[in-house]
Amino acid sequence: MTYDLIIIGAGIAGLTAANEAAKSGLQVCLLERLMFGGLVLNVNHLDPKPAGLPGSGSDAASELMMTASDLGVTTVFSAATALMTDGGLSVVTDAGPQIAHAVIIATGAHHRKLGVRGEVEFENRGVSHCADCDAPMYRGQDVVVVGGGDSALQEALVLAEFCGQVHLVHRGKAFSARNEFVDKLRQCANIRQHLDTVVEALLGKAALERVAVRGPNKATREISCTGFFAYVGLDPNSEFISTQMERDENGCIKVDGGLRTSVPDVYAIGAVRAGYGGELREAQEDARMAVSVIARRMSAAG
Repeated sequence: MTYDLIIIGAGIAGLTAANEAAKSGLQVCLLERLMFGGLVLNVNHLDPKPAGLPGSGSDAASELMMTASDLGVTTVFSAATALMTDGGLSVVTDAGPQIAHAVIIATGAHHRKLGVRGEVEFENRGVSHCADCDAPMYRGQDVVVVGGGDSALQEALVLAEFCGQVHLVHRGKAFSARNEFVDKLRQCANIRQHLDTVVEALLGKAALERVAVRGPNKATREISCTGFFAYVGLDPNSEFISTQMERDENGCIKVDGGLRTSVPDVYAIGAVRAGYGGELREAQEDARMAVSVIARRMSAAG
């Protein structure tokens, strides 16, 4: 079967695009390798909340997924391993090739690693990625959070509700997060700020015990902790895309004003595209714009 549109990725951007396309009368196939919802599944309180959706990440994703099902979107839970463009568009998956007249890449992104010693070794033994999920595990204990943006401060505030001490480590001299989060941080007595400081290594035996950091005086010291959370940015989930598609220096897919990539009839939306601002509102807007462009083109083609 040849679909009008294949959407790769069932996060907020992909689900929104699937629903908008189905409402436009397009035959849509939605591909997802793991679980629908993407990173927002791990967020209990979305701030800011996406328009027209519940404030919980899991609830928002579930509502969009149910709508997609009601609209007749075909969902295939299989990893996209390649995008073939010779003689038409075909997405190679574990379940076989899926063919379409247009493709939207909405694969999102994953948390960037610091790349320091011990980070991989202590995965699931102190290294975590979701404060909403794992904070109760660290009740009364000390943890380290790395980063200075919205995500880092939001997660630090969540952890502070459970943990004894939250050490917030940021390489900059000031936070880049929104003022409302910075203000909340200042009011939280058990969050200790370590500015102009970088992480050098994660240390311990069977599990994480300490984090070595280097501060403004260039001296290395250790922070005792049992949990470690790094929020230092995102890397795009675009490994399966061929090198012929133009990317920026971070590997994000370049698009024009209509969200078209350098490959004809292939679009990119949300966190996988270059220039994405990070808010769910923007992911929703991307989805609607890309579908509008595709629907107009298909209508004009007859």
